Amino acid sequence: MSELNLAEKIATGSGFIAALDQSGGSTPKALKGYGIEEGAWNSDEEMFALIHAMRSRIITSPAFTGDKVLGAILFERTMDGQVGGVPAPQALIERGVVPFIKIDKGLEDEANGVQLMKPMPDLEVLLSRARGLGVFGTKERSVINLANREGIAAIVAQQVEVGLQVLASGLVPILEPEVNIKSPERADADAILLDELARQLSAMPGDAKVMLKLSLPVKPGHFDALVDHPRVLRVVALSGGYKRPEACVELAKNRGIIASFSRALLEDLRAGMSDDEFNASLGGAIDEIYAASTFKG
Repeated sequence: MSELNLAEKIATGSGFIAALDQSGGSTPKALKGYGIEEGAWNSDEEMFALIHAMRSRIITSPAFTGDKVLGAILFERTMDGQVGGVPAPQALIERGVVPFIKIDKGLEDEANGVQLMKPMPDLEVLLSRARGLGVFGTKERSVINLANREGIAAIVAQQVEVGLQVLASGLVPILEPEVNIKSPERADADAILLDELARQLSAMPGDAKVMLKLSLPVKPGHFDALVDHPRVLRVVALSGGYKRPEACVELAKNRGIIASFSRALLEDLRAGMSDDEFNASLGGAIDEIYAASTFKG
């Protein structure tokens, strides 16, 4: 796929984006969900080798193709690794799946009800390497816990600042200001986030488009204005802790928003499955998420 075709697929294709980007502290939890307990490795290198093997199994599954999976977000180590003897981004492209890379380095401590992203001092180097490997875009996550306008404005400002840096490198950013679905002020946080995103996106210099990755809103259709915003290429949703059936029900209520699920995609996969069992389970999850991303009711 050419760069133009990658952009067209993401902008207009039917399907969803798989999030295969668990990193650092979330890796043991992801492996445990896959049926590999923490005592199964003796070093970080062994741990990351196990998670890479899991991701490679997913990417090479006959169920995982560009027919229903538009894109996949990779962890940096996965991007730098190989799948089936070729660099992971190229393996995705060969399957018709657009590669993205997670670039944030984790979260700061909470202040003003939010958690900003930690500094990314080597971001330019990472962006250059990613572009050289054929990566199309990036994803960066911060978290909103309370409906604090000052905090949410700061979250959006930081997301836009990083997004502009990504755009300048020739990649397309996915801005992810996640609203914690367990927040006691979630609906109010959704409202402030909509205001701040609309305002700050409209004030962005130039005319390049970004993507948004948002928590499923309390009120269906709440983010319609962002789906239609001239500076937004596509809006995707995280599962945010919902199990897949509930996440899909909520997703289907929101026009123009497709999934970018991680746990909700992988929750039924186990290391001990036969290839037939693994591929059938993954294929069923893909079909369910595809339907919720495509058919709205």
